[in-house]
Amino acid sequence: MNFWLPASTAFLASALEAVEALTVVLAVGVTWGWRSALTGAALGVGLVALVVVAFGPAIVAAVPVGAVRLIVGIFLLLFGMAWLRKAVQRYGGRRALRDESAAFARNVASLGAAHQAGQRGALLTAFKSVTLELLEIAIVVVTVGGSAAGGLLPAALGAFAAIALVVAAGAALRAPLARVPENALGFAVGVMLVSYGTFWSGEGLGLAWWRDDLAIVYLAALYALAALVCSYALRASSRAASASA
Repeated sequence: MNFWLPASTAFLASALEAVEALTVVLAVGVTWGWRSALTGAALGVGLVALVVVAFGPAIVAAVPVGAVRLIVGIFLLLFGMAWLRKAVQRYGGRRALRDESAAFARNVASLGAAHQAGQRGALLTAFKSVTLELLEIAIVVVTVGGSAAGGLLPAALGAFAAIALVVAAGAALRAPLARVPENALGFAVGVMLVSYGTFWSGEGLGLAWWRDDLAIVYLAALYALAALVCSYALRASSRAASASA
């Protein structure tokens, strides 16, 4: 439990963010050249690694455990609710489902037009995309892993495995990973982050959960059920509105 929960949460979240970063880097490589794309991506990786090494463990170590759990719990709740809200809206028909092939085509068209116009910024585009997505991954790893004793290593290993898998697939295919079930991943990650956030907020407030760490599992089941019900209600509402119109 103490290994697989943080590892799986970090793996799923990291895979989702890495796929989105890969789509932008591939678009830059196709339209502007692979040297700029790979250089920008490498600079982004280096910057985030420096920030994590310099500040991540120090912040976790400097704050008391109870305060860490409460702060991390609240942060994960807010972070996870944003992910879950998007997932519910997508499955409820209020937001378009994420499509990496379409996103890749839009990026190629936009970057291609900029290239033809003589504009520059290929390296910066790849750098910004990789930096932003990796920062989100780092936040998930530090918060999910740092809130429990010994959880940082499993979370880091899960994130590393996901990034390595996505990069390997992207290097082999040189195409967006359209078959990755991003919408389902977003739903699962949102549920897991909110469940973690609820659990650690309760721990920080001194709440004794029934069955201790197993609480994360039944909290996840409750949140998943609630999110599915909300998605169904939104879709039914949209259908009713369309029928009346």
